[in-house]
Amino acid sequence: MIKMDNEYDVIVVGAGPAGSAVAEKCALGGLKVLLLEKRQEIGSPKRCAEGISVSTEKMFGDLPEKCVAKRINGCIIYAPNKKNVVIEYGEHGGYVVERKILDKWLATRASIAGAHVRAKTEVTDVIKEQGFVKGVKAESGGERFEIRTKLLVAADGMESFVARKAGMETTNQLVNVDSGFQYEMASLKLKDPDKIEIFMGSEVAPRGYVWIFPKGNNTANVGIGIAMAEKPAKNYLDKFIEDNPDIFGDAGILEVNSGGIPVGGFLKNMVDNGLVVVGDAAHQVNPIHGGGLKEASMAGKIAGEIIIRAVKNGDVSKKALSEYNQVWWKERGHALERVQKLREVVEKLNDDELNMLAENLSGKEIIEFTRGKKLLNLGKLLIKKPRLMKLAKKLF
Repeated sequence: MIKMDNEYDVIVVGAGPAGSAVAEKCALGGLKVLLLEKRQEIGSPKRCAEGISVSTEKMFGDLPEKCVAKRINGCIIYAPNKKNVVIEYGEHGGYVVERKILDKWLATRASIAGAHVRAKTEVTDVIKEQGFVKGVKAESGGERFEIRTKLLVAADGMESFVARKAGMETTNQLVNVDSGFQYEMASLKLKDPDKIEIFMGSEVAPRGYVWIFPKGNNTANVGIGIAMAEKPAKNYLDKFIEDNPDIFGDAGILEVNSGGIPVGGFLKNMVDNGLVVVGDAAHQVNPIHGGGLKEASMAGKIAGEIIIRAVKNGDVSKKALSEYNQVWWKERGHALERVQKLREVVEKLNDDELNMLAENLSGKEIIEFTRGKKLLNLGKLLIKKPRLMKLAKKLF
């Protein structure tokens, strides 16, 4: 087995987009970094619809063609009555990526920057001394060992084992967690292979939606994200596929994915002595559509800058690291909190009210809402209905 050193400035657990962003940033900042991933293959299995915007792509830097499955020019949102709102992104305004390739590419960038990357290496415990995180216990290839560190980053997903072992409470409320189920399918008859399609309605996806994200050559990710419901998410998705033979016909299933999706519940505090939490582990996901690639990468870069200063200054206390809380909440947290309010309103609308929104909203307005902007305009529309007056006030 390729040996690791006994001590690092920073150990990052979880080689998803958040973990790789932190590792790359810290390595470029001159720190000695170890990036650990428990899975034997970084990026697999995917738990993602794989869509990103151009702004996300710019944050990564130019994406290699191997990471891009399909360029997307817009989105079609269907109300329960089939009325649709078309959102135009412009030519190549978004992408459906290959997460298995993208995640490896991001981890490779961290490695090129100087981080030591290790897959199939599982953290089994966190070492704490005198109130500070000081290292991890890990296992790889049947061998158990301890590695010391000045600072530990928990980037190991929604139910972060590392954060919990370090003594931080990150458990999300069930109301802020959706159940997701997805097929990657082939031989589809897509209505517009250059646009994402979203389907809403209480029968289709209670407190959620069904999505079709094209990947080229008549393939697509076809999935659903819903709140706790009478039936499992898979049942609703299977029913949707059965009810739409014009799209699915005899389509084949290439891959099956499922899991929980954080849709809010942002942590006010994401640090402790010698510990920083990023990405899904800190519930850093857009609550209205569940997208986490952009948020994970942004949080990773913000955290990386603060970690570099803290380690170089020799102060990795909770007080010193709390700058991460302040910067993230200023740059992303407050906007995402507004989006969470939007989600809490939309999920309580009945089918007639969703139909009304489709009749009155433009694609441009919907984009602004998903960014946490101009929610007052939506509140003014909803407040016209007496039943929705109290609910609409959440947006004011």
